[in-house]
Parts: sequence; structure tokens; C-alpha cells
Amino acid sequence: MTGTAAHAQLRGSPGAPNAVEFPNSRVLPTPTPPFSGAIMPTAKDSVAAWPPAVAAPEGAPNVLLILTDDVGFGAPSTFGGIIPTPALDKIAAAGLRYTAFHTTALCSPTRAAMLTGRNHHSAGTGNISEMSSGFPGYNSIIPPEKATVAKTLRLNGYSTAWFGKNHNIPAWEANPVGPFDNWPVGMGFDYFFGFVGGDTSQWQPGNLFRNTTPIHPYVGQKDWNLGTAMADDAISHIRTLAAVTPNRPWFIHYAPGGTHAPHQPPKDWIEKFTGKFDAGWESLAHQIFGNQKKLGVIPANAQLPPWPDFLKRWDSLSTDEKRLFTRQVEVYAAYLAYTDHEIGRVIQAVEDLGQFDNTLIIYISGDNGSSAEGSMNGTPNEVAYFNLQSFTVEQQLPLIEAWGSDRTYNHMAVPWTFAFNTPYRWTKQVASHFGGTRNGMAMSWPKRITDSGGIRMQFHHVIDIVPTLLESIGIPHPTMVNGIAQTPVEGTSVVYTWDKPNADAPSHRKTQYFEIFGNRAIYHDGWVACTTPIATPWNPDAPVPDDAINGYNWELYNLAQDPTELNDLAKEEPERLRVMQELWLVEATRYQVLPVNNSVITGMITPRPGPAAGRKQFIYTAPVSGIQANSAPNILNRSYLIAADIEVPQDGANGMLITQGGRFAGWGLYLREGKPVFTMNLLGIERPKWEAADALPPGRHNIVFEWQMDASGGPFSRGGSGTLSVDGKEVARRSLPRTLPFTFAWDETLDVGLDTGTPVDDSDYQVPFHFTGKLNRITVDLGTSSVTPEALRDFQSQAQKRG
Repeated sequence: MTGTAAHAQLRGSPGAPNAVEFPNSRVLPTPTPPFSGAIMPTAKDSVAAWPPAVAAPEGAPNVLLILTDDVGFGAPSTFGGIIPTPALDKIAAAGLRYTAFHTTALCSPTRAAMLTGRNHHSAGTGNISEMSSGFPGYNSIIPPEKATVAKTLRLNGYSTAWFGKNHNIPAWEANPVGPFDNWPVGMGFDYFFGFVGGDTSQWQPGNLFRNTTPIHPYVGQKDWNLGTAMADDAISHIRTLAAVTPNRPWFIHYAPGGTHAPHQPPKDWIEKFTGKFDAGWESLAHQIFGNQKKLGVIPANAQLPPWPDFLKRWDSLSTDEKRLFTRQVEVYAAYLAYTDHEIGRVIQAVEDLGQFDNTLIIYISGDNGSSAEGSMNGTPNEVAYFNLQSFTVEQQLPLIEAWGSDRTYNHMAVPWTFAFNTPYRWTKQVASHFGGTRNGMAMSWPKRITDSGGIRMQFHHVIDIVPTLLESIGIPHPTMVNGIAQTPVEGTSVVYTWDKPNADAPSHRKTQYFEIFGNRAIYHDGWVACTTPIATPWNPDAPVPDDAINGYNWELYNLAQDPTELNDLAKEEPERLRVMQELWLVEATRYQVLPVNNSVITGMITPRPGPAAGRKQFIYTAPVSGIQANSAPNILNRSYLIAADIEVPQDGANGMLITQGGRFAGWGLYLREGKPVFTMNLLGIERPKWEAADALPPGRHNIVFEWQMDASGGPFSRGGSGTLSVDGKEVARRSLPRTLPFTFAWDETLDVGLDTGTPVDDSDYQVPFHFTGKLNRITVDLGTSSVTPEALRDFQSQAQKRG
């Protein structure tokens, strides 16, 4: 199919108000068709004719593309897990289960690949957006040459919407004033309701948006939870579409935060899982493996990997450890079950409208393997992980009853992660092994897929979703979108697997590379060559090879004989391994994987473009909220000064002047009981304060907090001395031996004149804590960062020596 309107398919009488036309074109959008009426000097002698509305092919299905987060292959019941996932079960029973489906091993990369049909590096997303760098494969910018499937479908007559997680906006554009070209509304979606970034609080999301407007619907709403609110919004949207445009198909991307940390289901869901995991993690892995064999979702010759030596055995744990770790996994299980339940409500709404039979539902269980970012002991505060901090069991025990509530930002211990990835080794972030990249997928479309309950074991990848959608609907892949030439889709449709006679057909995908953080693999014709992981996800600052290409050992597996990658054939077949390594390099060159960067630390501190780039001064003259970290002043690892010019009315004033972060890490300058206070929240472990003794009298005042970083020390977390002054007079001084290295504001934002999300100290105030005086001017002046290239090189050199 070529050209513009040459192959267009008109339905209805030409020129009629109800005439529609499927463009059937590789060039989008198509030009306005010639006027089909007649124009004479007067209207009464002329014949009116409307241009046909753009419409999808006749009988085109709705599409519901579901992607959950951080769900291991063996977690849901559909793929052998003991956590009930009836919605996923329902789609599998109505259609097909895919048991050799793959993701990229990480959030943003999988999502970019899924929505564009290109490999993640091709789509500029070789890493999460917060760790982007200035190389084409890693800059977090999905290029216009690789338009999303939403844009293609919208230009072919579909309504489009996105609900839930969006981890594909360049971090520096994640702010309330844009630009919005890389937001859902600029990427082909008519509507967006969700959060921007890697995760969010399910109770008090500080990064929630409707289209491009920050919203805070949880304020004043007891027991509000994002999982339910998101499903409610999606159901309302689907019903509205059915009422207003019943003949227009829709494409909805539904991406809940579950089960990425924090694991925060409603309490009644947690109670359902009490005692379900008391036998421990090794027992869980064996139970899942047995279920998988019975279901037939793993090959008959699959073997359960031995329990890794670097993980504790359950019977070696103390009573307190078992009590803590079982609570962590009970909450996780509840979160997965709750997430699936809310997805089920959306699916039920489709069914209630009579649209289920002609809706293609693709339910991908996880954007990567289960996450090991919780540390060996789990954590009550995931923000600590991103600051290279961990908690002891003793520190966490007092929080057992609060686990999963808004008082924790919680994650589970690593051994549970390994169990939920059964029967595959390793975890999220580890792109070299199937524990990081193999995820279950179910797909149904009763009108077309008739092998109900069938299982498919062909090797496929998330880039295969887009060509599957286009082929099944009958829409050609565009070669031009909005005047920009498109690169070819890199995926392969799975439609050939739908019919029962093709259940065991050879996979159409012959080759697929993988790479995240230097961990990499290549699949080709039933063989996998992969690197051996060195730095683990739960220890991101561990030493890594200086030579990211040649510094790794490689393994080799024959998947037909060894589907769980246990028998390394690298020494027996060195020539095959060499060919596979060369093939990986060919694919890496072809798809923008180079240069490989295996350092997590450098990714965390790389300077990026945007409104904060190169600035030393930030001025705010009115209340504003929703400014994410890369658009805000970064006060870490440097000296700084925050000055507030305010006016206090006759009856006094309280409220937030400026803040970033919240309950789990952050800082804030505010008036409490009329007294100026600066609070620094260090992961909830410490909350050092600088507080004036007296309330401010009515009138104009200048409040200054100045931090002087110590002159010597390492590049990160360096201590210093803080001074709080009012009208030029010092009112509080305090020194700290250390601060935080990388982030105050993981999911929360910078706010001026109020506080959204959560407070930096619950004992001082509650959100939104609007400032009740007059805010004239807030100024933030930044000093020179201690994280210089020289200091970073020395830091990494010392880490190598420690390793």
C-alpha cells in the first residue's frame, strides 16, 4: 500500500455528513480529498459535500494494551504463581498464553519499545529517563522518525488514551509548562490520566497528571488509592466513548503502577494473604515450578535452578527476620492481586458494553522481571535505594503493621524476587538472563482468536506488539508521519501464531539482542549467549569493569535442551560463542546500543538539558507546584542559599514557602506557628531542623537558609553547616556530618507557596499547607558542585579498590 488517498476506502455516500474514509495510506496524515460537490455562483445552485471523516477499517477492533510493572514470570497464577490473577487468567482462557515473550529488563526501555515497535536503543531509551545521557540510544527522547502506534492509530480513525505510568517523558520536560511534544498528548494520545516517572505513592501521588495538568484528587479523601481511581477513570472514559462515538474504535494503553515499589494495596487485600508465605522463599520457588509444569507454561525438560549461594536460606533466618520478610511478601502479593482486580474491572466494563468479542486485549504481565531493588532485607523507603542506603531488620520491625500504608514506601527482600522469577535466573535490570527479560503475556480477541486457552512458546519480544496491532487491524505501517520519514518497524507480528494449526510453528523472530547497564545477551535460532552479571541490582555502586565491552565473561546456552539456562556451553563451543558475540556487536551497532555504559553512578549524576541546565539562580514570585527534579534547583552536593521575601499580615502567617520531596526524603522552608523553620528530611531516619524561637511580627521579612558544604570530603553526601537567618539576624545554626548523595525527590516535586504529595515532617504540618501571607519572591542560589569529573573518577577508582 503506497501513496496517500489512492487506496482509500470510502464508506457512505460521497459528500454526505456521515461519510467516512479509511486512509489505507503509508503517508499520514492524508491530504484533504478533492471536493466532491459542485460550486456555482450562488449557494442555491451549488451542491454541498462534506469531506469524509477519517475512520478505521470496517470492523476494526478496540485495543486494550495492558502492561503491569515489575512482575516476575512466576508471580501470577496464570503462569504458575500462587497469587491469584483472575483477570489475567480470563484473557488467557479466552485467548492465548505466550510463555516465551520478552521485555528489555527495565521500565522506560520496555515501554518505549512496546509503543514504537523499535528496539529500546533505537527509540532513544537505552535507560530510564532519569539516567539518560547525551547519546542517541540513551537520551530518553523517542525520535519523531519512530512514531508511536497511538499516533498511527489516531491518524487512522481511532480514539486513543493512556492511563497510568508514563516513564517516557524526558526528565527535564516533566513539568507543568512543557514542552509537551514528548508527553502522551504529543505522542498520539487524545487523553492521559496517570503519573509521570518511575513510580509514585498509591496513596498520595505527588506526580499525578490529567493530560498536562498536575492533580491531587486524594486530598481530603480517606482511603483513596490510585489503583482504584485509575480504573474508575478508565471505565468512565470507555463508557463515554461508547455513548458519544460508538462506531469509532479505541486504543487504550493501561499501565498501573503495580507492582513497582511502593507496594501499597488497601489493607483488606493484605489480610487475604496472611500466612500464605510462611514456608519461605525456597518453598515458594518449588511450588511455583510444580504449578508451571502442570500448566504447561514451561517446557517439559525445564529444570529448576539451584537456590543461589548469595541468598540466605529460609531455615537460617531468625524469628524476627521471618516475621518481617513474610509481611513484606504478603503486602506484595496483595498488591499484585489488587492490581489485577482493578484491571479486571476495566475488562468487565468492556464486556458490559458488549465490546469484549471485538476487543483485542493484550495483557503483558510485567515490563521486566521482578525487582531486586529492595535490598537483601527489603526496605520501608525505596528512596533510600536510590541514595545507596539500606535498612537493617531491626530498623524495619517497628513498621510491620504499617507496611504498605502511606507511612511506608516499601519494597521486599531480594530472595522473594528470585522466587517470583521462577524458573528463570536473575532479576529486573539484568538483561543478560531471562529472570530479567522473560514475562508472561496473554492475548484475546474472541472474534478472531478461536484457540481459547492455547499456549504459544514461540520466542517473541515487546517490539512485536506494534506490528501485531497493525497487521491484525489492517493498517499499513506508515513511511511518513507529519512530514517526517519513518524508520522501519523492527518487530515481527505474532498473528501467525493465532490459529491452532500454527500453535507449534517455528518462531518468526530469529534474532534479538538485549542490553541494560552493560549486562547483555543475544538470542539467535534457539541459542543464547550472555554476559555474567557482575554488579547486582541490589548493590548498584559495586565495582564494574573499566572496559564495558571486553571486561565481562560470557555464557552460552542451547535453549531447546536447556530452557532455564543452567548448562553453560561456552567452553565446549567457543566458536559458536565467538559468532554470537560478533552478532551481538552487529546488532548493537545497528540499533544504537553503543557506547555501552555499565556505571549506574554516572547515570545518576549526568548533567541533562532543560530549564535547570547550567543555572545557578532560580527565582519564584508566585505559588507554583508540580516541578519535577530535573526542572528544579538541585541543592545536593554543593553550597546553596534559599531566600524568601515575604509579608506577614496582622493576624500572622503559616505555611510552606518552598519545598522539595516529602515524607520519605526532602526539604522545606516554612512558617509553623508563625516561626521560620527549615527541615531536611534524610530518608525519614533523621529530620534535622533549623527553627527560629519567635514568630514573625506583621510586616515584610527576609528569611534566609544558607548551607555551607564542607571544603573537603568525597563528591557525594558531604556534610556542612546550615544557618537560618531572619532579617539579617542569625536565629539557628547546625552542622551535619552528611546529607544525601543523589535525590531528595524521587516521585515528589518542587512546590512554592504550598506542598503537594506528602509533608517533609508530618508532626509539623499536613498538605497542602498553603502559605497564608504574601509571597513576594523566593530565590535559590546554587554553589559549585562537589561532583566534578576528577572527583568522580577518584570515587570510582576507590570503589574498584574496595571491590
